[in-house]
Amino acid sequence: MLYSLLKRIFPEGAAASNPRRIVIVRPCCIGDVVMATAALSALRETFPEAHITWAVGPWSARAIRHHPAVNALLDIGDDMPLRRPATLLHLVSQLRAGNFDLAVSLVRSPLMSLAIYLSGIPVRAGLNSDGRGFGYNLRVPIDPSAREHESEIYLKVASAIAGRELHAYANLPVAEAARMAVRARFAAENIDAPFIVAHPGGGRNPGARMASKRFPPTQLAEVLNRVAEAKGATAILLGGADDADLVEAVSQRLTVRAINWAGTLDFQQIGALAAESLLYIGNDTGLTHLAAASGAPTVMLMGPTDPRRYAPYSPDHLALWKPVELQAGGAATADRGAWDWEREGFSVEEAVAQILAYLAR
Repeated sequence: MLYSLLKRIFPEGAAASNPRRIVIVRPCCIGDVVMATAALSALRETFPEAHITWAVGPWSARAIRHHPAVNALLDIGDDMPLRRPATLLHLVSQLRAGNFDLAVSLVRSPLMSLAIYLSGIPVRAGLNSDGRGFGYNLRVPIDPSAREHESEIYLKVASAIAGRELHAYANLPVAEAARMAVRARFAAENIDAPFIVAHPGGGRNPGARMASKRFPPTQLAEVLNRVAEAKGATAILLGGADDADLVEAVSQRLTVRAINWAGTLDFQQIGALAAESLLYIGNDTGLTHLAAASGAPTVMLMGPTDPRRYAPYSPDHLALWKPVELQAGGAATADRGAWDWEREGFSVEEAVAQILAYLAR
């Protein structure tokens, strides 16, 4: 009822003819930011001379800091989604100071919709989920119950701005400096191809924790043992500061040669490492999206989230998932407590068979 009223109060109707300064608003989380690079690339191709700023939190900024299609990053802090009035007013001030003529909002928050309205940016394009996009004057309706991929939802906003259908894959071009740094490390540690990169962690972002996304470490170790042995490959394990126990649990069960690089690479170097690997294996997490967007053959181990929404948006990936009925609203409404990998997930045997078939293409 409230959103229906706001829709009538706030006017709609705008067109972006040739914007000079664009701000993309997708603050969090890493996987969502990576999936939004499809819309970024589509907008860059459409408006090659525009200055594009990405409004993002510091946690996720690491993923796109060096993207060649981004001219600048706007640090809007960790309080996302907007929780405090002071944060909302600060964001409005930041957006006003940017002298933007086009805002591209890829979030569903009604408070973000309000903040962008208050910014005074002339053309405000964004997602309108159940009326939450009342502050935009170019509203892109989406059905929260429809099982659409996040990247394709973001591309709908870019297409509405351009007035025609646009397409691009999620992408994070690998920097040559990062590639050379990784190759130097290969030489120093006597690592030869082929190698498989695996990340057992994930499911943690500011304001969002979903540990049930993680494939059990015992089963992941068995998958790595079988695939690496079949391909004569070394396993390289990655993880963040909070993943030490998970990485150790996998490492202790590996019978193939394994190297622990957890916590030693930045995001650019992880992308470079993944791009040169035989295979990257990870859960439904930001680093798996990053690996796929960097060009790596990628296997995403999916459980309580739907690949139709959250699989890597790349031309070369395998989303491993045992079809099961999930709640319709996406990750935000996923049942965090009831998921059981043994009961509802795929088996080690199923995973190994599908991965080997994927590699044999």
